[in-house]
Amino acid sequence: MDTNWRPDLAAYPGPKYLALLRALRDAIRDGELPQGVQLPTVRSLAWALGVTPGTVSRAYQMATQEGLLAATVGRGTFVAAQSPRLGPTQSLFVEIDTEARGLIDLRSPQLPDVGQAGVLGMAMARAGARANGWRPYPSQRGEAGLRALVCDWLADCRLGAFGPDDLVLTHGGQNALLLVMLCCLRGDRPVVLSEDLAYPGIRHAARLARAEVVGVEMDHEGILPEALEAACRRHGAQVLVLTPDAQNPTAASMGATRRAEVIRIARAYDLQVIEDHCYAPSQCDQPALRMLAPERCWYVGSLSKSISAALRFGYIVCPRGMGEAGRLTAQHGSFALGAPVSATVEELLRSGTATALRHAVQAGMEQRLQVLVKGLAGSDLAFVPGVPFVWLHLPQGWRGSTFTRAAEAAGILLRQADEYALIHGRAPHAVRVAACGGIETGRLAEAVAVLARLLAQPPSDMAV
Repeated sequence: MDTNWRPDLAAYPGPKYLALLRALRDAIRDGELPQGVQLPTVRSLAWALGVTPGTVSRAYQMATQEGLLAATVGRGTFVAAQSPRLGPTQSLFVEIDTEARGLIDLRSPQLPDVGQAGVLGMAMARAGARANGWRPYPSQRGEAGLRALVCDWLADCRLGAFGPDDLVLTHGGQNALLLVMLCCLRGDRPVVLSEDLAYPGIRHAARLARAEVVGVEMDHEGILPEALEAACRRHGAQVLVLTPDAQNPTAASMGATRRAEVIRIARAYDLQVIEDHCYAPSQCDQPALRMLAPERCWYVGSLSKSISAALRFGYIVCPRGMGEAGRLTAQHGSFALGAPVSATVEELLRSGTATALRHAVQAGMEQRLQVLVKGLAGSDLAFVPGVPFVWLHLPQGWRGSTFTRAAEAAGILLRQADEYALIHGRAPHAVRVAACGGIETGRLAEAVAVLARLLAQPPSDMAV
């Protein structure tokens, strides 16, 4: 059986290939395209929809990679058998050998080299000299001293009252997100709310916790209270994930009135709130959400953006009285942190070396952020001092997909808004540009100059 399926791509905002992919997902899920049905050929569907064959081919290829379609040489493309697939089907990030391809990677804010390798090596050596073999299983009881040092590390943050018993130590910020969801979510089909443009790791963690993620509309201050309340009424959500200080990717910063409104709604609908603080500005005038609602806010952070992502060290400041529940959830997953990691971090914090590294990293990243801001002066930019990326709204004539492809052709990798949007999310014509510390400032300035020239020369063909 074949089909003359013709989706309405106008119902799906964003690039046409992603709109077609989303339409395929919906049609297969809803039974409009049953198992075994043959899809139109690439050329016939492209002609019917008024797009290029490349757009259809790209959507078909992505749907095939997801297991939705099956392509048979000489026969065509069919809806695949929808047997349950075990485990995740998408990578959290795409690894590219940028050095071999001669590309400048501005997708993620890699930290500058401020001597981390030597400092970490010495810290590991000192920690190892005191180790008693590192043979037994690690225990959370042995982490008590490290939790106290993390409390000191967070002393300047306005988190309200907390102590070592309120902390959970994790394998980085991504692991912290998942642990909170596993601790808080209940039922067969729990719902997690997030900003409608958000760090993709949120939805990946939610999938592992068997939860659905619903995006909530935003503005320049982040999540909109009226949209949040409507989502609570409609979906009965249990968890809300927010980045109030430097939203990733839009750089939105939430003011005092907005924070109070969000907390009011969270209390009214009994939401647990995950406050993602992994991208932390060096200075923040506003109190953390946990200070406003210590009974329901889980403050998540890590050393990945300030010292070293390789350590995989993160932490959760739990709501009052929930520290033991959080640590038990972590224990059921991995017992505790590996002894070499916890001992090394303890050495860094106790000696003050961690603070010195953080200041050096902040200085290097701020220098690179200024390269972005100056090089893209006159563009529609949003950024937060001390946060290593800018959110670039594209001028008329550019879309996120076409701009990122043009940038890649010029040797520069970026992240477009679609990478942060949910399936039915609203994705503006925008890209995130990271202040990558992995390259020298001179080379970064050259890359930014290329982007500025591209912005001034939008293409005329906007079909894809």
